[in-house]
Amino acid sequence: MASIPVDLQLAHDHGLSTDEYERIVRTLERTPTFEELGVFSVMWSEHCSYKSSRRFLRRLPTTGPAILQGPGENAGIVDIGDGLAAVFKIESHNHPSFIEPYHGAATGVGGILRDVFTMGARPVASLNSLRFGAMTHPRTAQLVKGVVGGIGGYGNSVGVPTVGGEVYFNAGYNGNILVNAFTLGIAPTDRIFRATAAGVGNPVIYVGSRTGRDGIHGASLLASREFDDKSEELRPAVQVGDPFTENILIEACLSLMRQDLIIGIQDMGAAGLTSSSVEMADRGKAGIVLDLDTIPTREAGIPPYELLLSESQERMLIVAKEGCEEAVQDVFATWDLQAVVIGEVTDDGLFRTTWRGEEVVRIPVAALTSQAPAYERPAARPADLTAQQRLDLGALPLPTDYAAVLTTLLTTPNLASKEWVYRQYDFLVGGNTVVRPGSDAAIIRLKASDKGLGISVDCNSRYCALDPYRGAAIAVAESARNLAVSGARPVALSDCLNFGNPEKPEVMWQFVQAIDGMRAACEALEVAVVSGNVSFYNETDGQAIPPTPTVAMVGIMDAVTHHVTQWFKHPGDLIVLLGETHEELGASEYLAAIHHQECGRPPRLDLEREKLLQQVCLRAAQAGLFSSAHDVAEGGLAVALAEACISHPQQTLGARVTLTGDLRPDALLFGESQSRAVVSVRPANWERLKALLRTSGLPFSVLGEVRGTDLEIVGSMKIATAALRQQWQTALAQQLLTVAT
Repeated sequence: MASIPVDLQLAHDHGLSTDEYERIVRTLERTPTFEELGVFSVMWSEHCSYKSSRRFLRRLPTTGPAILQGPGENAGIVDIGDGLAAVFKIESHNHPSFIEPYHGAATGVGGILRDVFTMGARPVASLNSLRFGAMTHPRTAQLVKGVVGGIGGYGNSVGVPTVGGEVYFNAGYNGNILVNAFTLGIAPTDRIFRATAAGVGNPVIYVGSRTGRDGIHGASLLASREFDDKSEELRPAVQVGDPFTENILIEACLSLMRQDLIIGIQDMGAAGLTSSSVEMADRGKAGIVLDLDTIPTREAGIPPYELLLSESQERMLIVAKEGCEEAVQDVFATWDLQAVVIGEVTDDGLFRTTWRGEEVVRIPVAALTSQAPAYERPAARPADLTAQQRLDLGALPLPTDYAAVLTTLLTTPNLASKEWVYRQYDFLVGGNTVVRPGSDAAIIRLKASDKGLGISVDCNSRYCALDPYRGAAIAVAESARNLAVSGARPVALSDCLNFGNPEKPEVMWQFVQAIDGMRAACEALEVAVVSGNVSFYNETDGQAIPPTPTVAMVGIMDAVTHHVTQWFKHPGDLIVLLGETHEELGASEYLAAIHHQECGRPPRLDLEREKLLQQVCLRAAQAGLFSSAHDVAEGGLAVALAEACISHPQQTLGARVTLTGDLRPDALLFGESQSRAVVSVRPANWERLKALLRTSGLPFSVLGEVRGTDLEIVGSMKIATAALRQQWQTALAQQLLTVAT
């Protein structure tokens, strides 16, 4: 068989540097075959090897009393009691979604589902974090509709509810959108599976869909490179998903896992058959040999290079116990799925593949995994950051109409209701959703238990651009705060670290600062990082995205009936602010939307105060003292009050409050000081809550009460909540329609 000749230029075409190619030649003591070059290119890609990030990721706290599995597997695992575990992960599908928004987003959902059920967990909830360019950009509306359609089309069809998420717009994402997908599953703690190949002679079995030519080099040449004016040519590298096959694949795999037939199982995700087999062999300290002639294909004549690198969806790789091949095949036949023995585990520590009787790949597994390149890239603070952090409040004019400012803020794409988005998702399928999208955190129940789980996702990329350390710490704190105000105790998180080109010192500095900020917040709040993903090269024509370290956090509720939602419920309830407001307008939504400035430093974060606030909220929720509780975040106190009035699914309520403090009025109303929550409480519960607050030492102030049909902030504004709700609910859809036409 004639093979394509390999040289340095071909290695460069595969995204490998000169040093890396020379290292391959030294490792093999010969020139690699074309197939081996493809294998090295994907396994040494940034997406698979984490060669720029892995030494920094070790700084994050990854253990804790409830942590059963930290980073290094397909997903993280947390013990939630009663013999059950929560299995979860968030991962990026950014580049494919920009090239082909519907299929890119859809296959992002499919991939993260497989990462979870491959551990033995039934997926029960998904959420997402989406970032798009400016609403005025010509592609934004198309990208939003495509991505939302893809998420809904796949998630709804596969039968896993999409229970929450976030959507942000900023011109920094004009050239690179972000699509980060999260899934959580539930597994028995005594039946958790890992992606390990062990036991010499044990069969390697391919299950699921046939292999096609979609997704080839998705990991190495799509997710590990910058975009340019030729990016549209990469469209063939985007996979196409089939949620109906995924659905039966879930059932088949979970059925298989109830029997004692297999050693390990892994999704064929990025880099397809290559990464799944190599990573399983590495974890088992074993070798693996595959016969590529046995791979089920959609068409004849697919060459070995493409068989190894295809990222066709809905495929899994299993290492079964020797002698159990027929039993495994019978399980999958029940679900009308293929299960084909394609190789076996060896003890030689090599990744070997044959095709038409010839060995086309022979590489030490360690050379592709633990011995892959790891770089200490230079890091340097951006030269213009100090200037960007300056904000002269004295030169900032005060508004003349605060009601108009509030209305403007609530109709900006970032603060407007996202109902247009989540109405396209099935968030009730499965019957476990207790709090649906639209509150601070999603809450799901655990069947056959009193317990519940809270899930939230957060990141303010403007904060991170202006101070990546503080911005990343706030992302952790706010995600935890959203759980705490909802009544769930934060336990662990999965992160999706989205950055530009790590070969640029300024980007590397942002990344390292963000890691250190996350570490500080995780340690203070006693939250572990159990899984995640790094997405570099989110950059087009040299313009990087704002640093976006997205945090998806999971919390435990001992009694799901103690959940709390953000909206006011009862006229006559007292409205109380927990925490303090400072004169902080830097990096705020108010500054960007009203004054068209993205500058200043993000608000300060006192982690001890943050921890105290969360502890108080949890104790109050468990005692049933809150009627509602809502994190004060983007848009500040006025926006939080308005959202509490208008975000109830069926009704609007009014409020009359008085704000006091020796601050600029706009800072008092719209500043984004951290560690605050707006809560409402029945008068009968006030004395108990007040005693808790005074004992804790947490600052608080009574603002007013729930009443009437207007939001009245004495001395600043009075605005009808029904009209405000209508504008808030329809703004995003109207703006998308306007841009699209």
